Amino acid sequence: MDFFNQVRFLVHKEIILEWRSKYALNGILLYVVSTVFVCYQSFRSLDNNGPVWNALFWIILLFASLNAITKSFVQESRGRQLYYYTLVSPQAVILSKIIYNVLLMLLLSCVAYFAYSTIFRNEVGDPLLYFVSIIMGSISFACVFTMVSGISVKANSSGTLMAILSFPIIIPLLLLLIKLSKNAMDGLDRSVSYDELGVLVAINVIVVSVSLLLFPYLWRD
Repeated sequence: MDFFNQVRFLVHKEIILEWRSKYALNGILLYVVSTVFVCYQSFRSLDNNGPVWNALFWIILLFASLNAITKSFVQESRGRQLYYYTLVSPQAVILSKIIYNVLLMLLLSCVAYFAYSTIFRNEVGDPLLYFVSIIMGSISFACVFTMVSGISVKANSSGTLMAILSFPIIIPLLLLLIKLSKNAMDGLDRSVSYDELGVLVAINVIVVSVSLLLFPYLWRD
């Protein structure tokens, strides 16, 4: 089986397992909707307060992605990992995890944005650019948290290590995403946001490349 068929097979396996159980997906969707509802009970209205509306949305999405993606490697037993070791390459494993988590995050982001924008109505000057920022944010969160989850699962205190490793990468990403989406809310010319888009693409490429290079060494342990 060549590399791309391995990736396709593993992504299909992840989707089938998720579809059979649905516990994780339903739990994360419940988390997103309940968080938006709690924010509504706390703030009641965010009309004409674009910066707070925007920042609160990304905070909700950040913690939703953290809960969704940390299970990527935690739920894999050592026996199952050994079985994968005999069948596929480590690069195919990590790339399939990233692709699956990107798809999962795109679904969660759309649900979160729909629920959030329905409860807290706010004018967005450039809806298309704002949607692009959501897509870029979903891809960025999925790539970073998948890589960090693969590293931290090898440690005994994986939760603590994941928080420590994620912090230096996630904070700059979050600031870029907030700035990009704020430009979209203000309806600024799209050329103003090209720098943020370029940096986000570069970070995602670097994270995926580092994951493909480092994961084989973790896999051997």
